[in-house]
Amino acid sequence: MPSTPAAERVALACRILGRLGLTREPAGHVSVREPDGRVLIKSRGAGESGLRDATAEDVVWADGDSGVPKEVFIHRALYRARPDIGAVVHIHPLTPVLFSVTGVPLLPLAGAYDPLALRLLRKGIPRYERSVLIADDSLGADLATVMGPADAVIMRGHGITAAGTDLEEAVVNAIKVNEIAELNYRARLLGPPTPLDDADLATFGDPPPHVGRQHYLSAWRQYANE
Repeated sequence: MPSTPAAERVALACRILGRLGLTREPAGHVSVREPDGRVLIKSRGAGESGLRDATAEDVVWADGDSGVPKEVFIHRALYRARPDIGAVVHIHPLTPVLFSVTGVPLLPLAGAYDPLALRLLRKGIPRYERSVLIADDSLGADLATVMGPADAVIMRGHGITAAGTDLEEAVVNAIKVNEIAELNYRARLLGPPTPLDDADLATFGDPPPHVGRQHYLSAWRQYANE
């Protein structure tokens, strides 16, 4: 098992997602691409810890044979297709799954309330319409094609996959997908929601990279310290 700062960070990411209740224990996995191209990933199998209790000992090399999750093909395909991706999260949050099986759209309902979430929506959150385990290279490639340049994809009757340039961004993107779904779900309980109009949407242009980075790091620190 690798014992590196990156493995510790993957374990912390898992604990954050587990503590927030964003997956069905012990399902879900987080990975990060190292500078040399090798990938570290949360393990699955006998004796594994759930995400809420993950430690660096639960993190393995994705090109190894022991403890690698069956859906490692999600991670491999995205890294292969997107050189800009440095980390990938696959989890099973309930509310996005409900939207995946109803065909109800996720609308941009809030702007200043959560600019990072709105940024995800403006970029697009596509849907992968098969409800299967991504257990081979072909299915992984299909998922990567559907996700395209987006930072997240909703998987029908399954869960979500989110990515980012690094671990902090990938984890926050995954959290934001769930929050977008929660906001849409709760708004519909009160009545037909009204999405932001084009004029308001236009005020949320992409911030300079260093500003966007600061927002992600601020969110990550908050989740990591709770």
